[in-house]
Amino acid sequence: MSNRIDIQAPVAVDEDYEAVCACQKGDADAFEPLVEKYQKKMLNVAYRMTGDYEEACEIVQEAFLSAYRAIKKFRGEARFATWLYGITVNHAKNRMKQMQSRSHHEVPSLDDPVETENGRLAHDPPSDEVPIVEQLEKKEIQMKVQACINSLEEEYREVLVLRDIQGFSYEEIHDILKIPDGTVKSRLFRARDAMKHCLKRVISDL
Repeated sequence: MSNRIDIQAPVAVDEDYEAVCACQKGDADAFEPLVEKYQKKMLNVAYRMTGDYEEACEIVQEAFLSAYRAIKKFRGEARFATWLYGITVNHAKNRMKQMQSRSHHEVPSLDDPVETENGRLAHDPPSDEVPIVEQLEKKEIQMKVQACINSLEEEYREVLVLRDIQGFSYEEIHDILKIPDGTVKSRLFRARDAMKHCLKRVISDL
């Protein structure tokens, strides 16, 4: 009477269920549409966490490779997308530690990454219709914002990126980071407060 059918919940809520099942059965081609669907948002998450576009590209490649290798272990306890972003965040954390140990810091390009026709990830070129002065002002503001994000401690940066930049729900962040809802809200409050003070200081310098 109390038999639990674990597979019913993800069928109802996870739009990637069929593709994931196909991958789990050995259909490698079924993973490609998942890559196409999620690579841009994963790149944005990784980029906002690291502040480095090239590093973010490598993080996404590593995250997809890890996901593909571990996909048979995915049990649908959370949506596939949530599981995938969790892998991305973990790889980003590891890469940030490597970056810190190398003491490597480059001024990042803050153009939003987009997908090109051949599937590669690139920057969205500025429109010719936008005056060059306006482009420069916008980029400078973006750089100031990213600099403030970079100044946050890792635990605050990740919740800010996931909630305020990527728009994940508190429940999704809980599933991605494996931390209590109260901790998510507490860290987000501190992150927003730190960002407010940082932005107030740096934007006034423009």
